[in-house]
Amino acid sequence: MPLVSMRQLLDEAAKGGYGVGAFNVNNMEQIQSIMEAARETQSPVIVQASRGARAYSQDRFLYHLMIAATELYPEIPTVLHLDHGNSVETCKSAIDMGFTSVMMDGSLLADGKTPSSFEYNVDVTRQVVELAHAKGVTVEGEIGCLGGIEDGHGSGGSGLEHVTDPVQAEEFVKQTGVDALAIAIGTSHGAYKFSKKPSGDTLKMDILIEIHKRLPNVHLVMHGSSSVPQELQDVINKYGGKLNPTFGVPVEEIQLGIKNGVRKINVDTDNRLAITGAIRKVFIESPEKFDPRDYMKPAREAMKKVVATRMTQFGQAGHAKDYAPIPLSEMVKRYASEAVPA
Repeated sequence: MPLVSMRQLLDEAAKGGYGVGAFNVNNMEQIQSIMEAARETQSPVIVQASRGARAYSQDRFLYHLMIAATELYPEIPTVLHLDHGNSVETCKSAIDMGFTSVMMDGSLLADGKTPSSFEYNVDVTRQVVELAHAKGVTVEGEIGCLGGIEDGHGSGGSGLEHVTDPVQAEEFVKQTGVDALAIAIGTSHGAYKFSKKPSGDTLKMDILIEIHKRLPNVHLVMHGSSSVPQELQDVINKYGGKLNPTFGVPVEEIQLGIKNGVRKINVDTDNRLAITGAIRKVFIESPEKFDPRDYMKPAREAMKKVVATRMTQFGQAGHAKDYAPIPLSEMVKRYASEAVPA
């Protein structure tokens, strides 16, 4: 099965009332972890790469690893998505490379740090929509700014400084024609999201619900949604790490979001924690080991377990064979038939 359109996966998720995890990758082992979890749970999957990941893996390596994934796991509908594109040019380069979905994060300027204006966001996002839809590629936009910084991207802060305005969200979708909308409700990039279990003061689920009421047919996206389980932190600290106490987004809050229009859930930190903990364990318990396979195999398995668990919790498990993939050429025709605002 070739790489498929994210729009198709999210449309199907909306029909089935479930969410789809979007898992970040930088290398072969992470891709293998995700694909093995998808096979084990029979899940459709979104594999995403940031600008930092594309630079680290040198782009063509990453792309061809994903082609290998579609050849080795032909039964799994798989999307290759650009996470947090910072400019029209960045998104275009991903589209030209063969990504089947891109995010234009116009909530920040091209430096990936400075909050932009609504007008700037609309302009750059609409440009990407026009480029992408002409090739059948899905577009995710963002309104409001997440907190924290990860992979050099983010506005910093707690995540509550630039919470999404539901009225602006509605207008943004109308003016841009995006397929999916990332919203800011208090979540943050990175491991250090909350100093205590988030409440209504720190995680604004009421705003998410309001946006869904205004945009019932738009696929919402939750970024910064790793749950940062205590047991993963404990493994790292047990084997020499020094993580400060932190809380992530509770799974039950994500599930509430799924009931209210969230179709894509971004997870990265949980997988990083799982990999790092497994590697540290080998280094401490078997210090004589020096073959990378001796620590990358358990690291790969640890990440697979986390991904499989999230796929089950998000409800995507068991849905890999629900539908036949729609070629991007067919998506081009579908987009052309949709009325996009001038």
